[in-house]
Amino acid sequence: MGRSKENPDDRSITSGTDFLQLNIDDAPVGGLSDWLARQLRLAISDGRLRVGGKLPATRVLAGELSVSRGVVTEAYQRLIEDGHVAGRGRGGTIVVAAPASAPTAARPAPAPATSPPPAALFAAVPGADIFDSLRAVPARIDLSPGVPDLAAFPRTAWLRAERSVLAGLSPADFGYGDPGGTPALRHAVASWLARTRGIRVDPAEVIIVAGVAQALGLLAQVLLHDGICAVAVEDPGSLGTRQHLLNWQLDTPPIRVDSGGLRVDELRASGAAAVLLTPAHQFPTGVVLDGERRRELMRWARDGGLIIEDDYDAEHRYDRPPVPALRSMLADHVCYAGSVSKLLAPALRVGWVVPPPKYRGALVAAKRNADLGNAVLPQLVLAQLMESGEMERQLRFLRRRHRRRRDAMIEAIGTHLPGAVVHGAAAGLHLMITFDASFADADLAAASLARGVKVQPLSWHSQRPHQPGLVLGYAANTPTDISEGVATLGDVLRRLR
Repeated sequence: MGRSKENPDDRSITSGTDFLQLNIDDAPVGGLSDWLARQLRLAISDGRLRVGGKLPATRVLAGELSVSRGVVTEAYQRLIEDGHVAGRGRGGTIVVAAPASAPTAARPAPAPATSPPPAALFAAVPGADIFDSLRAVPARIDLSPGVPDLAAFPRTAWLRAERSVLAGLSPADFGYGDPGGTPALRHAVASWLARTRGIRVDPAEVIIVAGVAQALGLLAQVLLHDGICAVAVEDPGSLGTRQHLLNWQLDTPPIRVDSGGLRVDELRASGAAAVLLTPAHQFPTGVVLDGERRRELMRWARDGGLIIEDDYDAEHRYDRPPVPALRSMLADHVCYAGSVSKLLAPALRVGWVVPPPKYRGALVAAKRNADLGNAVLPQLVLAQLMESGEMERQLRFLRRRHRRRRDAMIEAIGTHLPGAVVHGAAAGLHLMITFDASFADADLAAASLARGVKVQPLSWHSQRPHQPGLVLGYAANTPTDISEGVATLGDVLRRLR
């Protein structure tokens, strides 16, 4: 959509409106659309405009403010791009999501008395509850990795599928389900994996779980029973994943990651019988496991090793072709895990695991003992979304949206953090940046949080010494917030040096 032309003539008559008590005299000359968009964002964030509320028609609001209709249309379009509102045709422009805090706030809201101060979160080795503690601390801008654009959740499609599912259920369908998952969702997941990841699997081989986190917990129990006491992990690699394994008393020897991915020679030298890795888009570096390393890993697995493949955000790619899943090439030696947490929302707690045949029965038994199986109704709704093509449409939408936000972050880093090196930009929901300098990245994260910007230091995700860096999520933030957050990081870094 083209930018509307703004000029002083648009405000030649002093005018205002009862809607949000807007007064056009408060707007700067030549920046009417920016001003109006900021006022609307502020009203959404502080609750004056609630989710489900309708904005005035562009013609009506333009008339009340005595500005051109293009000014209002442009402001609405910016809110649509930010994910705050959605155009519903004749239904009008509807508020669909409210940010946690006003984007224009000068400082973060004071933390509750029970929240630890920012410095305390980063002062020591992160404990098992570190992510819970970090989420509990309020911030103006949250650049934590691993979260998709939650404002883009397909509410209408979900409700439509839910109504369709409920209309077709018999009374018996409300009873306990199969602990391995409903047949409908297992079939849908098998079809989804074949279409999007090149994995040919029988629906009976799919086990539905409460996200990859539960998949790892169940697998840890099975491996311990099988005499496997260590699972090698990537370094740097996900702190949260490592914590899950450690919680089940599994050792996690670190294996170095370089530009080609996991060092398979170091994996062999470690003596570990199993390895957990993210080959399609390594967390946090964004590296893709290259062809030679894949062949080395296949040889290692055929010699008796088990590969646990966490297909972390593999669908979110922008500047490169898809990377085949390891499970598509070596089914008997790969335990594959995925979820909808990065496609739809972590709140759904729905994932899947496709284990080698030798572990399937034990994993289903562990799932049964854990919770008798996932809730049936969400499984059926998700199955309908997958089978109807709605998931593909959502993925295409998210790719366009996430690409714009990634580009905004890269541009902001170039402007405000000129010494930073960007890693992993071709895919995913986050960027890793590193600095050629000597300072503690945890200090940078602590100082940034004190300024209202939440980030994760690279040192959290490294078991061995690594150059300082940050892991920055962009998918859940508007370009405006991304630019402001990175600008704050740049200011904090200059003060630290």
